[in-house]
Amino acid sequence: MNRPSPIRVLAGDIGGTKTRLAIIDVDGTRLQTVAEETYASQDHASLRAIVQAFIGRHAHPVAAACFGIAGPVRDNVAQATNLPWHIDAAELEARFPIGRVFLLNDLEANAWGIPTLGDGDIFELHAGRANPRGNAAIIAAGTGLGEAGMYFDGVRHRPFASEGGHADFSPNSDQEIELLRFLKQRHRHVSWERVVSGPGLVNIHDFLRHTAHCQAPDWLAEAMREGDPAAAISRAAQAGRDAVCEEALELFIHLYGVEAGNLALKQMATGGLYIGGGIAPKILDGLKNGAFMNAFLAKGRMQPLLEQMPVRIILNDRTALFGPALYASTNT
Repeated sequence: MNRPSPIRVLAGDIGGTKTRLAIIDVDGTRLQTVAEETYASQDHASLRAIVQAFIGRHAHPVAAACFGIAGPVRDNVAQATNLPWHIDAAELEARFPIGRVFLLNDLEANAWGIPTLGDGDIFELHAGRANPRGNAAIIAAGTGLGEAGMYFDGVRHRPFASEGGHADFSPNSDQEIELLRFLKQRHRHVSWERVVSGPGLVNIHDFLRHTAHCQAPDWLAEAMREGDPAAAISRAAQAGRDAVCEEALELFIHLYGVEAGNLALKQMATGGLYIGGGIAPKILDGLKNGAFMNAFLAKGRMQPLLEQMPVRIILNDRTALFGPALYASTNT
């Protein structure tokens, strides 16, 4: 019996800063959004409360639901990393008329969304020579640092989750050693997420202010208080308004490239390395200036291998929403 097409599903991108829910019609890898809402995650006690609000506004029958969660998922249960939310798919299934419910790690969800993207949704940072049957990987800095892999199953690439962003930060210069020492005074465990993420950029900025014995100028301090501090630092750096912000962004980009190269090696990503998340498109000029790729490639004897791996930046920030939609439709 053939399944009806398109399939209507509920998809969610659950992040530490914002949660996006959408009802999407899926026909193969072609997606059409029927309804979509964005919520401030910190303003809600649970995902359940957000789903309740959403379906109260958009009462469209759906065949299934899938949510990408920033945190580890085990047995269709998740504890969000940067939110006090415990999420249980079985509980959501029992409470709401949304069919079968699936939970994915957010980077696994991002990887599922890649087949839905068009040429205009991706910027090729490094062409390489892709092996279409080789592994691929994705790294994404945002509120946290996510990492995932993709293996070729003979037909297509299958995403799988990891929590690699929480692996130990490994400094490789005197300055980075001092950065590690600075952060160990703040955190019991210093992971890559502590330096390659929005809060990571703030940490780097704080470290550089500390070592330079200088305070942020009043205009910057105000911008950091009143809005997203990482965004304020990034804007100041890209506008050339503050030398410490410029240095912070340069070090952030370098470290992003280092860890992207680490991930590419660990996954043997001859099929390509994708850069997702909300930060990369906002600092695209900085990523294009060579520092990221120099750090990515600087792996000694493994540089020739890394030179073969394509590096692509995902420009469409709805990839993390499209992925759960595609997963839900595929498994319905």
